[in-house]
Amino acid sequence: MPVLEETATAAGHRRRWAALLTLLVAEAMNLLDATITTVVAPVIHGDFGGAESDIQWFSAAYTLPFAVLLVPGGRLGDLAGRKRVFAAGVALFALASAICACATGSGMLIATRAVQGVAAALIIPQTIGLIRSMFEGDELAKAMGSIGPVMGLAAVCGPVLGAVLTRVDLFGASWRAAFLVNVPLAALVLAFLPALRESRSPHPPRIDLPGTGLAVLGTGLIVYPLIQGDAAGWPAWVWIALAAGVVVLAVLGRHQRQRARRGRSPLIEPSLFRDRAFPAALATSTLFFSVMNGLMVVIVLQVQLGLGSDVLTAGLTLLPWSAGMAVASWYAGARLVPRHGAKIMFVGLAALFAGLICAVAVYRGASADGYPWPLLAALSLSGAGNGLFTVPFFTTALSRVRAHETGSAAGLLNAVQQFGGTLGVAVLGTAFLHRFTADVRSHVDAGSAALGAVQLTFWIAAALVAVTAVTAALMGVRESPAEPAGH
Repeated sequence: MPVLEETATAAGHRRRWAALLTLLVAEAMNLLDATITTVVAPVIHGDFGGAESDIQWFSAAYTLPFAVLLVPGGRLGDLAGRKRVFAAGVALFALASAICACATGSGMLIATRAVQGVAAALIIPQTIGLIRSMFEGDELAKAMGSIGPVMGLAAVCGPVLGAVLTRVDLFGASWRAAFLVNVPLAALVLAFLPALRESRSPHPPRIDLPGTGLAVLGTGLIVYPLIQGDAAGWPAWVWIALAAGVVVLAVLGRHQRQRARRGRSPLIEPSLFRDRAFPAALATSTLFFSVMNGLMVVIVLQVQLGLGSDVLTAGLTLLPWSAGMAVASWYAGARLVPRHGAKIMFVGLAALFAGLICAVAVYRGASADGYPWPLLAALSLSGAGNGLFTVPFFTTALSRVRAHETGSAAGLLNAVQQFGGTLGVAVLGTAFLHRFTADVRSHVDAGSAALGAVQLTFWIAAALVAVTAVTAALMGVRESPAEPAGH
């Protein structure tokens, strides 16, 4: 997008700091919603009943449309105006949240969660463009730098807030309060909407509707059987759907190359795949965030299904994970990455791997009906590994991207991050529930069944982290600190 239109009058925007706060609240609202749902999902399932795979869908129904519509959502902002699309997304998110709180069954909730994901895909891509239209120079750096701490705070507060709202059960709302909390936040954002200035690209790329459709179809054909396959007994249609999903994504790749050759705007810039560095970054992102999101679901399931503990205990169990991630992210960004560059990625992966192995050891020695207190230290180490990895990863992933490819590359990385989280919920959640259900049916008590299931899942996660280290090495990490994107 042309820089002149974005920044020429930025310094004259008097309410830019109020506008920044508005954008940060919207970003935090989306992250809070995702982390809150992870904690309250077993409680919702307890109310509604139904298949255990519904627990996974309460999260995946949000992240899947968020992932596949993130890039088209950004294009829509370029075309129709970022402020306008942002406002529409916030209003839709508020409406969907209110309907989630009124859901009468799992099907209704899952469908409305998908609408929330669509709304998030309209909100999140607009924030960076809107910030760039209001700030310049040193102020722009400060404004962009405020996003990380706010997201870290939201990640720490989300699970605990969801647990507290559910446990307090104000007016008998129980888990419904976890969705209702979005409504006043969205109303606050909409109230301060006049502080934002409209921003759009003078030469916006067209929205690739066929490509978007192929992306939705391909990813859906992969995620759906991964979640539903175990409950269905892994029949032939599961494997056919998975194979069809891979074929559809291959067709999407061909469609993108043809669209680029014709001079039309592709959904994904094919030149990003000219060498192995960026594809390796996409694989790394998919693997890493599948571990991160999938394990959060599994930890909650072990506490609530295995120990029979309440939602507050589950939320507090995730607190060391989130806090470790937030502190490590800050320290990596402030001290480690400026000195040691992308090598910190591998320090983070090593810490994450060590934390997972420690967690397995804790679970192995834990009693079936006793809370595993040493687990909190293992989760702190794993969370710190997450924080150490993520800060240098995104800089490194974009370091070899050319200037005109940066927007497309950043959008694709964000989309793959959400898709990886969806796959993690599908794969690791299914692994846990398969083992847990099989043991319970064999008359193993729930506590012992959950301990066996969570150990299996953590071993799978550790293996995925090891593969992540390989794909990260293929990104072509330099010895010196990573260069800014576009160089």
